[in-house]
Amino acid sequence: MMHLLQFAWTDLLNPEFYIANGGLWLFLFIVFAETGLFAGFFLPGDSLLFVAGIYSNELARELFDTNNDFLNLILIATLVVGAGILGNIVGYWFGAKSGPYLYKREDSFFFRKKHLLAAKDFYDKHGGGAVVFARFLPFIRTFAPIVAGIVQMDRRKFMFYNIIGCVAWAVSMLMAGHYLYQFFLQQYGFDLKQRLEIIVIGIIVVTTAPVIIRLAAHGRETDRTKS
Repeated sequence: MMHLLQFAWTDLLNPEFYIANGGLWLFLFIVFAETGLFAGFFLPGDSLLFVAGIYSNELARELFDTNNDFLNLILIATLVVGAGILGNIVGYWFGAKSGPYLYKREDSFFFRKKHLLAAKDFYDKHGGGAVVFARFLPFIRTFAPIVAGIVQMDRRKFMFYNIIGCVAWAVSMLMAGHYLYQFFLQQYGFDLKQRLEIIVIGIIVVTTAPVIIRLAAHGRETDRTKS
């Protein structure tokens, strides 16, 4: 893995930065924070999992190297699922305890009410499935469990969707990174590690586009209502 000697604020959007400088435990904390702490909405969730799939063997060695490529990947996926489930539980609890306060809170660097409202719209449209779908959508991923807590979603129902969503998200993103890296390297001699910036930008564009479109549509609806 690479070792960065200098720090720039743009590094906070670079998933490889966290893996190189914080390793396995910082990676797991970010997975937890992005779903368990409303301030974690700016963290690079999807792209971080994709890159972690590429570095799964290196990450596994920090805890227990199984000496098996697939088992190392499963080990990392299991830890990610655990961190993600726990994060959503904390988000649900936080929403249940402080929901009314959040709707009255003013915007700040770590909080944007529009993201909370977008998550609520998404939840109203998709119901319990929103907890699953939200895993694959930045911003929405952070606020969906909070909204579930605010509307007092049944806890057992929430946990069911929480587990399903986290397993689907973690396994798909980690395996995509791991096996696409191997495929391009073995078939074409192309090292994805050398082009991670482009890949990360692509993932960000694909995953954030639906959220941006929804926020824009919500803004137009609000303007029409006011007029």
